[in-house]
Amino acid sequence: MLNGAGTKWLDIAALCRSYLHLFGRSAELHEIHYFSALAKHLEATKPDVTARHAIYLDCLQDSGVFVELSRFKKKRFRCEKCRANLKRHEEKETDVALAAKLLELFVTDAADWIVLVTGDTDIAPAVRTAKRLFPAKNISFAFPYDRKNEELAQLVSMSFHMSKDAYVKHQLADPYVTQTGRVIPKPPRW
Repeated sequence: MLNGAGTKWLDIAALCRSYLHLFGRSAELHEIHYFSALAKHLEATKPDVTARHAIYLDCLQDSGVFVELSRFKKKRFRCEKCRANLKRHEEKETDVALAAKLLELFVTDAADWIVLVTGDTDIAPAVRTAKRLFPAKNISFAFPYDRKNEELAQLVSMSFHMSKDAYVKHQLADPYVTQTGRVIPKPPRW
């Protein structure tokens, strides 16, 4: 929550358009790709988590956002303190999918400028590769609220921070009405 307002119902398309002015008057937003994974491993204990996320993804797709889903993978580990064998789930392939899309958009000449909304340094090798292979193309970082990363900022000529107020300001309508007329209410507790 930011300023007492839930921000999980984020209108990503509107949020991205609100920063378009930073790229000049002739800048056009062509595509938005959202990378995530459904936490299906939680369905037995928290079925509402995956259901809420799926509802949100439906709204994003309806608003024109391309949703790219990866997966969670079970990983076993040994607790060093208690020596117990435990398991946890880790999101897998999301960073690689983002890196692959970055290179795909440049290889196919589908973009001259790509803005990556992340603060995760796992994307750094792909950014360095894209800059080396496509020196005439531009890459920028839009750091999510409270996720500034100096290492990533130094890789590109332009980066900026998304404000917490922008998150609150750019929420999907509640209820969200799809282009086909389907009414999707904001999930409770969002």
